[in-house]
Amino acid sequence: MNILKILKKTFIDSQIYVSLMGTLFAVFFVKEQSTCRLPTILLIFITYFSGYLYTKYQYTKHFLKILVLNAVAGIVCAFLIIHNHNEVRLLKWFIIVVLGLLYNSFFLDVYIRKIPLLKVFYVGLVWALVNCWLTLPEFDIPIFLISFFFITALVLPFDIRDMNSDTVKTFPMLIGVQNTKYIAYALIFISILLGVFYLKPLYATAFFLSGIFTYIFIYFADNKRDDAYFSFGVETCSALPFLFLLIMEYF
Repeated sequence: MNILKILKKTFIDSQIYVSLMGTLFAVFFVKEQSTCRLPTILLIFITYFSGYLYTKYQYTKHFLKILVLNAVAGIVCAFLIIHNHNEVRLLKWFIIVVLGLLYNSFFLDVYIRKIPLLKVFYVGLVWALVNCWLTLPEFDIPIFLISFFFITALVLPFDIRDMNSDTVKTFPMLIGVQNTKYIAYALIFISILLGVFYLKPLYATAFFLSGIFTYIFIYFADNKRDDAYFSFGVETCSALPFLFLLIMEYF
């Protein structure tokens, strides 16, 4: 039991896990587009990690340390981009960082997280931009839509988890848990359909299998479940396309 608590504190509560899952989700698409490089992977992970740390710790006594860490992370990201890519990618990265700040920043009177129902779509938007715009030479609409629908669906179970503690109106509060799941099912279905038609066969198969497992995790989502079900189980769904791809490629 102590080992599980240590793992939760080290990898999940530290935001390393969600950053890794987001990175692997992006790697799946850059591999599909044959643009996968180590500097790109590092850029994505550092961006996610620093962003989630900022969101989690901005109201705590550790915030100044997090700001320093984010400043260092920003310098590292800028170096990775300038050294390995070009000024256009630096601008894309900067825009995505700004969008992340607009999601939840204490210095704003109104930020995205405070706007009812918008949060789930906004998270889907930012993750989709990383996959279809930041990492690719040109904006890829199919990858944007596949990512947007899939991630938006994955955010909904977290609203189910938090429906008794959220201070902003969410889908589970307004239409109930079951109807929220129906929306998530529909979004996953659209995402899978687009993946089957657009992605290369091996990648489409990996994404299809991921969609099946994601359906299962959404089906059993309940606000009475332990937090680990969401922060580990549901969160892992975003890495499933990459993991299934590895299995099919190497095993």
